[in-house]
Amino acid sequence: MKKKRFRFQWGAFLLLIFYGGLFFLLFTRMVTLQASGEVEGQELAAKAAAKYQKESAITANRGKIYDTNGKVIAEDTLSYRLVAVVNESATTNPKKPRHVVDPEETAEVLAEYIDMDKEAIYHRLTKRRDDGTLPYQVEFGSAGRGISHEIMNQIKEEELPGILFVSDLKRYYPNGVFASHLIGFALKEENKDGTVTTKGKMGLELTYDEALTGENGKVEYQTDAFQYLLPNSEKMITPAKDGDDIYLTLDKTIQSFVEDAMTRVEKEYNPESMTAVVADPKTGKILAMSQRPTFNPETRSENMKWLNEVIEETIEPGSTMKIFTLASAIDSGNWNPNETYNSAPYKVHDRVIRDHNRVGWNWITYLEGFQRSSNTSMAHLLKKMGDDVFLDYLDRFGFGQKTGIDLPNEATGIILSQYPINRVTTSFGQGSTVTPIQLIQGMTAIANDGKMMQPYVIDRIVDSSTGEIIEQHEPKEKGQPISKETAKQVQEILASTLTSKYGTAKDFVLDEYQVAGKTGTAEIPKASGGYYWGADQFLYSFLGMAPADDPQLIMYVSVEKPKLKGKLGSVPVAEVFNPVMQNSLKHLNINPEDVKAVDRVAIQDYTGKNAEAMQVELANDGLKPIIVGAGGEIIEQYPKGKQKLVKGSFVFLKTAGNSTLPNFTEWSLRNILVFKTMSGMEIEAVGEGFAVSQSVSPGTVISDRAPIVVNLKTPAESFIPDVDVSPEGEIENIEIE
Repeated sequence: MKKKRFRFQWGAFLLLIFYGGLFFLLFTRMVTLQASGEVEGQELAAKAAAKYQKESAITANRGKIYDTNGKVIAEDTLSYRLVAVVNESATTNPKKPRHVVDPEETAEVLAEYIDMDKEAIYHRLTKRRDDGTLPYQVEFGSAGRGISHEIMNQIKEEELPGILFVSDLKRYYPNGVFASHLIGFALKEENKDGTVTTKGKMGLELTYDEALTGENGKVEYQTDAFQYLLPNSEKMITPAKDGDDIYLTLDKTIQSFVEDAMTRVEKEYNPESMTAVVADPKTGKILAMSQRPTFNPETRSENMKWLNEVIEETIEPGSTMKIFTLASAIDSGNWNPNETYNSAPYKVHDRVIRDHNRVGWNWITYLEGFQRSSNTSMAHLLKKMGDDVFLDYLDRFGFGQKTGIDLPNEATGIILSQYPINRVTTSFGQGSTVTPIQLIQGMTAIANDGKMMQPYVIDRIVDSSTGEIIEQHEPKEKGQPISKETAKQVQEILASTLTSKYGTAKDFVLDEYQVAGKTGTAEIPKASGGYYWGADQFLYSFLGMAPADDPQLIMYVSVEKPKLKGKLGSVPVAEVFNPVMQNSLKHLNINPEDVKAVDRVAIQDYTGKNAEAMQVELANDGLKPIIVGAGGEIIEQYPKGKQKLVKGSFVFLKTAGNSTLPNFTEWSLRNILVFKTMSGMEIEAVGEGFAVSQSVSPGTVISDRAPIVVNLKTPAESFIPDVDVSPEGEIENIEIE
């Protein structure tokens, strides 16, 4: 057998070398990759995570804003975001298109539902990228966000191809126009990275934006190359943290009273602006705050003045400033209500101060001057006090400085004092400037036994997840600018501006509560210098409190340049103050936990009934009935009608015939004036405070008009031995409304 010759196969050898080398290279590469985990300087794990590991955001809710009773003022609610798929690659079945087929028709229809015109919508639907291709989908900015469920359904009924909706959160203000300049508003805002965040734009929404804004969470997971969730892959969940909740001192019911009244007055009198504030004088809590013009935070208006005028703008207050001039005079010992002064025009060098009737009322008492809202009476009081004393009291009341309310951009106002004329005009509220919130703060001292309380609107900030109180605001006393006795005297004199026949505040008498306060009519400065003049060109206001004997609420209302149509300037102001004050007091009586408990007794209309029988009944109820006249049938009473009085209050029952003089000891000036008016007696009250003696013995039947002198003293003076006081003027009658 022939032996087979071996032949070397070069082709096979070369293939072996080639594939062997290739295998060696691949094996070396695999070992290197496994050892280092890198390729071309990049970590493979990171690249895999970037490609297959995904995350989805968990949107945090913005914190809610509540009123003092936990009623929602602002919250996040479900809404929808409009999306248009514009790339035809989304459509797999031409009979059922999933992209926008007709951009022009789609733009025309959508323009009827969102706040964007047809041309702008069409531009978004057809705008191409730099490479000339259409994006897969587009959105419509703020116009396409916050769409309600109702609008979404209406758009869906149009059956527009490629139009989709994505669930979203929208800031919702359920009360509409409601303390809008205080609450402010928040809007969706697109960030640089394409994400969208709700941002506060004004008011509390802006001031407390950081506290209200939550932290979004996220879900991390892994997908395959086709974006399907990999089985058994772990999810990493970082929960969202919702924003903190803010509880305000506002009372939703009282705020609603304010909004309703202001809307009615704005519609009828068309003023340039209005402000209103309601506060609790015992604590400084702001219970309501509003202004006109205003806005609905859901819709807003581009031509709106965004300043909170109660806090951020100053005014020349007019005669409401006389409250503090009066308090300064009384507290410094420079007030005698029966002293007379000449109310003729008052000269300060080359300047002349006049009253609203231009000529004055000749010689009148200071009390009558205050009731008539006399400017010259303030000028004379300033001269008695001295400029430095007056300015010191204004500083004590907080004028010319911030109140410290928990709101931003508070103005300070300016108390002009450089020249004598500045100081005189400041005494009756012209020249110098203040803010409405400063007037409210100062009034708390008058209503709260001389203790001045700092106003505030934030009650507490709460962690919405745990309920933990993060920040608690408490009532803060700002000092005691006047004594308790002074505060009580000012209250009584303010009450007389409603009941005196000379009073300027008769429009503010309520049916069921006694009010104390002061009207204001201020000239408004022109930007070019000088002042506007005319009945429709003034700032009308009222700063008042009720009930007069134990104030539970104080309220400031201003109406600028109303169209009066022949009415008095106090009328539109009263049409805000009166219903708000009366309804708010009723509301607080229904909820006694919101107010200081006061033992009250209900009275009725007793006209036509027997005075002696009613006297026994009222005394048994803890009241102090006073029969005016000879007794028998009651022909008039004061206070009138159905209302609740604090136990110990006086009730005057007028009958026919001559009156028996009561014992006036410890009677207040106001009650003496009421008795004087109802009886027709010639009674002259001398001094201030409470009655300590009288010139005619109690029990005397008075049949003539001989004068009866009643001496009054403050509690502090009661320890000083009596001295003879010669009356310098006669106190005027008061008229029972």
